[in-house]
Amino acid sequence: MRLIFKLLRQHVSIGQLMGFFLANLLGMLIVLLSVQFYQDIIPAFSGEDGIIKNTYMILSKRIAAVSALNGEAQTFTEADIRELEQQGFTRRVGTFTAAQYQVYASLYMGGVGMGTDMFFESVPDAFVDVKWPTVPEGEVPIVLPRSYLTLYNFGFAQTKNLPKLSEGVISMIQLDFRLRGEDGVEQQLKGRVVGFSTRLNTVLVPESFIRQSNAALAPHAMTEPTRLIVEVKNPADDAIAKYIQQHGYELEDNSLEAGRATYFLKIITAVVMAVGILISALSFYILMLSIFLLVQKNAEKLQNLILIGYSPARTSLPYQLLTIGLNALVLLFSIILLFWTRHFYLEQLWQMFPTLSEGSTIPAILMGLALFLLVSLLNIFAIRHKINSLCNN
Repeated sequence: MRLIFKLLRQHVSIGQLMGFFLANLLGMLIVLLSVQFYQDIIPAFSGEDGIIKNTYMILSKRIAAVSALNGEAQTFTEADIRELEQQGFTRRVGTFTAAQYQVYASLYMGGVGMGTDMFFESVPDAFVDVKWPTVPEGEVPIVLPRSYLTLYNFGFAQTKNLPKLSEGVISMIQLDFRLRGEDGVEQQLKGRVVGFSTRLNTVLVPESFIRQSNAALAPHAMTEPTRLIVEVKNPADDAIAKYIQQHGYELEDNSLEAGRATYFLKIITAVVMAVGILISALSFYILMLSIFLLVQKNAEKLQNLILIGYSPARTSLPYQLLTIGLNALVLLFSIILLFWTRHFYLEQLWQMFPTLSEGSTIPAILMGLALFLLVSLLNIFAIRHKINSLCNN
């Protein structure tokens, strides 16, 4: 073995080995940094202090021009809902249930009355961001969108010189409702605003009330939902955007942008990794050329060693140990530079997201080990094949 090492040292080109080392170090560092940066930046999209916080989506079917002209409603079937519930990104699905009767609301203040047509909708209580209070019999609690109050105070009231209203004032106002259903059947009841929702942009009443009133006033009306509320596990999951686009659904807000942003991030990560892998492949080629040149320069001496009893495996071992050692040094320095670089960009991320948690370093380290094993095995087999070819000459 010492004899082979002496032969190896005679023709070793330090410049060629350093070229391989630096090129492979650059390639592996790019790959590890892309994996680690992706792990660290993802919580910024979906964490509590992240860009995307909303885990609820309001889903509807895209309305075609022909359907709109014919007055056809685009409803969700039971099969649509079951398919959505089975998706990996879905936590639970709720349906919007609309009142199938006419609603007229009136209000009397200071001897002056006013009224307007309205509508009622409901969702399962678990999806409502306001707790339903207990109300007297014959009275219905109502939750309005917070945007309605904002529009009144800073739009309508300001231009008409009307007083601005607070949530507390509105909750003290009692409304009179007249519900008119099929065949002229009517109901009279009181109502009161009990809260304002930032999640749901509709006039909400309890689901139990909607079901009872629909059964009493419009028992033959269609009850299939036209909108769904979906709670998702991770709003930044790009599978959400793909699913919605494939099925022609629409969202009420911009929560689809979360999945698109994550998908774009994945593409950028893949491109950067591909560049790193390409550099690693070129450095592997440089090393193989260097090793093959060493073997070729020592070809006659190596053949003599094989003839006097040295096996091809024993003859190729020093060359294999050289490549494994270089690859191990590349892996070690790559991990050191990874943690050093990561320290700087994490400081920048923490300035934007103070409560951002660090991503795991395990995927990046596993990727480095995988590249190390792959390149080392390729080196071992290539060197062994080259030494075996000397035996056949």
